[in-house]
Amino acid sequence: MSVPSPMSPPETDWADEDQDRRSRSLERIQPGGRPEDIDAEQAVLGSMMLAVDAVIDVPDVLGAADYYKPAHQTIHHVILDLRKRQEPIDPITVGAELRKRGELDRVGGASYLHTLVQSVPTAANATHYAEHVREQAVLRRLVEAGTRIVAMGFAGQGETDEIAAAAAAEIAGVVETRGRDDDFRLPSDTLGATLDAIEAAGTREGITGVPTGFTDLDALTQGWQPGQVIIVAGRPGHGKSTVAMDFARACTMPRDRAKQPIEGAGRPAAFITLEMSVDELNMRALSAEALVGLHHLRSGHLDDEAWKKLAPAAKRYGEAPLYVNEAARSLPEIQAKCRRLKHRVPDLALIVIDYVQLITSGTKRRHDVREQEVSDISRSIKLLAKELHLPIVLLAQLNRGPEMRTDKIPAVSDLRESGSLEQDADIVILLHRPDAYEAESPRAGEVDLIVGKHRNGATARITVAAQLHYSRFVDMAQA
Repeated sequence: MSVPSPMSPPETDWADEDQDRRSRSLERIQPGGRPEDIDAEQAVLGSMMLAVDAVIDVPDVLGAADYYKPAHQTIHHVILDLRKRQEPIDPITVGAELRKRGELDRVGGASYLHTLVQSVPTAANATHYAEHVREQAVLRRLVEAGTRIVAMGFAGQGETDEIAAAAAAEIAGVVETRGRDDDFRLPSDTLGATLDAIEAAGTREGITGVPTGFTDLDALTQGWQPGQVIIVAGRPGHGKSTVAMDFARACTMPRDRAKQPIEGAGRPAAFITLEMSVDELNMRALSAEALVGLHHLRSGHLDDEAWKKLAPAAKRYGEAPLYVNEAARSLPEIQAKCRRLKHRVPDLALIVIDYVQLITSGTKRRHDVREQEVSDISRSIKLLAKELHLPIVLLAQLNRGPEMRTDKIPAVSDLRESGSLEQDADIVILLHRPDAYEAESPRAGEVDLIVGKHRNGATARITVAAQLHYSRFVDMAQA
C-alpha cells in the first residue's frame, strides 16, 4: 500500500473538498434550492390587479418567463392580454379569463387570485417587487449558465479560446434575456392594415399626421407621423425650445389667432421640459398667442392694450390639452410617465422632450463615456415612440462644429455626444440663424429649418421668420 506524501494530499480529498465548497457556496446563495422569492412574485401580481400604474410599469421590468412559479407566469400573461384589450383588471376579470382558457384550477383557483391581492402591502412598490423578482430570475439563469460552463470546461472540446468565447456568450445571454413572447408576423397578418392605410391616405385631403404649424414643413413631411422620432437640434440660444412650443401649440390648439380652423389640430400633446420651468413655458406660449413681448410678461409691465390681448390668448391656451411635466429627469421616469399619460389619454398625439443631453439613464449600469449613455437613451426613445404609436419630438444640442465653419451652417454630423441620434431619428431638423453670428446680416430675422435627414422623403431647407420677442417662429408669409 502506497503512502501519500505529506506534501501531496490525495486527489480524492481535493475533489471532495471542491465539491463540499461548491455545495456550501450554493447553500449560501439560496438555502434549500434555486434562487426565487415567491412572496415578491405574489406581490407583483397582486399589485397589477390592484393598480393600473403597476400594469403599465411592471412589464418594462419583468417578463412572464422571469417568474419561478409556472402559475405566476400564466397569470402574468392573462393580465397583459386583458390590458391589450383595454379591459378591467382585478381578481374577478382575471379569474374569468383563466376559466375561459381552462387554466383557473391549474393556478390555484379563484381563491388564490384573492390571496395575491391580499398579500400586497402597497401597490405603489410594484416596480421594486418586480426588480427583485427579475434579480432572482437572473441569478437562476446564472446558475444554469454556470452549470453549462462547468460542463464545457470538463468536456474540453475545441480550442481554449473557443470554449472561453462560448462561456462569455452564456453569461451575456443571461443579462439580455427578458422572456418576451415572439412578435414575428407574416405579411398575411399585416398586409390588410397596410393596404387600408394606403387607401385612406389617398382619400384624405391635406396632411396625414400631426400638423407642425409651418406650411412648407407640413408639405414636406405630411405632418409628424406615429412612431417617428424627430430630432430638432441647434446651438444654445438659437430657438430649439421656441420651435418645440410652436409644434406643441400647432398640435393642441384647434384654431389660430384669427380663429381659423387648423387641420388636424386640437389633439392632446405632452411637453417634458428638463430645462425650463412651467411658468417660463406658459409665458412663452402666452407671448406667442397674444403677440405681447416676452420681456413685458417677465417684468409684469403691461399696459391696458397688452392686457386686452392677453385675456383671449390665455383663454385659448388655457383650454389647450397640453400636458406639461417638469419633474421627469431620468429615462425610466420619462418612459413610465409617458406610458401612464397615454393610458389616461388614449388620443395623445405628440410628445416633446426638451432636451436629450439633460436626460440621465437612471440605471446602475456603468457607462464609460457619455456618448454610449446618450446612444442608449436615443434608442429607448425610438422604441417608446413605436410602442405608444405617436411621434416624439426630441430636442438636442449641436457641438461647436458650425462655429468653426465660414458659413456657420450646421450639419447632421454636428449632433453633440452621439451619432446614434442621427441613426435612430426619422427626421433631423437643424436650426440655422444667420443673425446669431452676424448682427447686420441681410437675412436678419430669418431662420433656416434644415431638414438634414428624412427617412421617408426628401431633405430640404425651409426658411421661416423668427419673432423671438414674441417667442415664436412663423411662415415667411405671416411675418
